[in-house]
Amino acid sequence: MKLICGVDEAGRGPLAGPIVAAAVILRRNHNVIGLDDSKKLSKLRREKLFYDIIDNADIGIGITSHRIIDKINILEATYRSMRISINGLNKKPSKALIDGFKIPEINIQNEGIIGGDSKVESISAASIIAKVVRDKFMEMVDPIFPEYEFYKHKGYGTKKHIEILKELGASEIHRKTFAPVKNNLKSLKKLNNKIARNNSDLEKIKKLNNEINNWFDVIGLMT
Repeated sequence: MKLICGVDEAGRGPLAGPIVAAAVILRRNHNVIGLDDSKKLSKLRREKLFYDIIDNADIGIGITSHRIIDKINILEATYRSMRISINGLNKKPSKALIDGFKIPEINIQNEGIIGGDSKVESISAASIIAKVVRDKFMEMVDPIFPEYEFYKHKGYGTKKHIEILKELGASEIHRKTFAPVKNNLKSLKKLNNKIARNNSDLEKIKKLNNEINNWFDVIGLMT
């Protein structure tokens, strides 16, 4: 029997934080009910489905940090995360179905499906996994940068987020090559003891990465 995985990402548009991709192979007779594009689901419903999917699927996760995004650009970072997620599956799929467009430079057959997160169950499942994992990261990073209110907007360029950027400048986890962030880099001078703050933030982010990995272990996700 051919194994087909669905692949989707969360976090291409935000001004801060990582991009997360998920690859999902659903069990043939899975009992996950109500799969859909994660953006169409309430937070409560997404999180319920998240754990249902974990119990009924082989899952791979790919995460690319804000720093790598700035080095290679968001499109390449998206491809990178998707490749990592596919390679993280326990079983190698025969084919990958991608939300949007196909992935270059990968050694399995893959097909892009526009609107696939609403059309193909495995892609819907991948969109939910990616969204919940990324939201979890942004909620966990919020106490490190409480003034930016990441728990509310998850790094997206809301009106309030832009206002905060203009007032405080960019944090360590902002994507410095994204225009709204790049335009406010000079505001970093407004922060007192900037170097000490940045070094402290880096240490806290390292600790956060360990906490994220511990969370993955607890819920049974492999990265």
